[in-house]
Amino acid sequence: MFYALYSLLLFLALLLYAPFYWAKVRFVKKDRLRLGERLGIGLPRRPSGRPCLWIHAVSVGEVLSLQSLIREVKAKHPDWEIAFSSLTGTGLRQAREKIKDADPVFFIPLDFRGPVRRVLSRLNPDLLILAESELWPNLLREARRRTKGVLVINGRMSERAFRNYLMFKGPARRVLGQVDRFLVQTKRDGDRIAAVGVDPGRIEVVGNLKAEVRLPPPDREEEAVLKKSLGLAEDRTVVLAGSTRKGEEDRLLAAFARSRGGVPPPVLIIAPRHPERAGDIERIAAGLGLTCARRTTVRPGEVWDVLILDTIGELARFYAFCDAAFVGGSLVAWGGHNFLEPAYYGKPVFFGPHMTNFATLARSFLEEGAARVVSTDEDLVRMLRLEGVEDLREMGRKAAAVLDSMAGATARTVKAIEDMMGRNKR
Repeated sequence: MFYALYSLLLFLALLLYAPFYWAKVRFVKKDRLRLGERLGIGLPRRPSGRPCLWIHAVSVGEVLSLQSLIREVKAKHPDWEIAFSSLTGTGLRQAREKIKDADPVFFIPLDFRGPVRRVLSRLNPDLLILAESELWPNLLREARRRTKGVLVINGRMSERAFRNYLMFKGPARRVLGQVDRFLVQTKRDGDRIAAVGVDPGRIEVVGNLKAEVRLPPPDREEEAVLKKSLGLAEDRTVVLAGSTRKGEEDRLLAAFARSRGGVPPPVLIIAPRHPERAGDIERIAAGLGLTCARRTTVRPGEVWDVLILDTIGELARFYAFCDAAFVGGSLVAWGGHNFLEPAYYGKPVFFGPHMTNFATLARSFLEEGAARVVSTDEDLVRMLRLEGVEDLREMGRKAAAVLDSMAGATARTVKAIEDMMGRNKR
């Protein structure tokens, strides 16, 4: 009865939302709906006989966090096949670009029994592996019936999700009960999942895969070429605001307009979480008398105060050469975004007071003096002025050191996958 009611409610919700979603995909994102993929149609049938993992991640951040894990799995088990799905178009594009060991890479099917069964029949996976908190009831139920098991990796449960699960504890317990094993980021995440009704014996704290950042090392020649293409002098200081959301850029830009006084003043690069919002940011900047340029159209020699990084997949490259990094989704009540890429490059890390998505990681960095919270407009002005340069450099060194101390989640996750596949190699 639960699954029938859930499917009916999902169908009604999709029916209401479909016209708006189609318009957004077609006219804002300028993409295709790919309805066939979402209905589980068109996937090639995988020949039986070789082990297969179906790994799912919701969007870009989760996709990128799984690169090292997939490389490790393929290095130890080159005969294993990996199918990879994502929920968003940007996540799918990143997976196709970054995860070369996965084939096919496809949209996760709509969570109805028919599409889910079609995909499972085509892939015939041994395990379904879900990243973080991406739990779809019909998918879990069918995968539990047709695979060796369902594994959640890098699992977490935010305070908001925990409250929602407790409000609907019966259905939540039924859905979570379809998962054979939870590998969670922190003890707090494990305790919350157990409080909903999951057997603690199925929960293991292994750490955060996102802390296992592997990025290209800094390249001074590449940095010089990139800065030249942007019209930046080699010694010009840069503050990068990454993964910003609506309600943050106006505060950042207003503080930046107030902060300008040095010779030469720092420049600000803003990388909105959704690049299609570049026009909104330009209008805010123009209203403050700031000159804007876009990454996709900037010309060498062009003079600008603010650069909008309106591309996908380049944020880490820009973190590598900035002088300080603000990580968005944290000035507004969104929960924050991943700040470990600038930490990897030894950059001083700033974020707002709303970091519930990364609460434990943020707390660790703050306690070690490896990050700083900016809450007020005055905090933002001081950040954008790069006040206390030596202190900021020390912050960056501490950030890299704290990140380095968090290694190990990938190895523990690989072992759990091997255990469930029944092929653990010691």
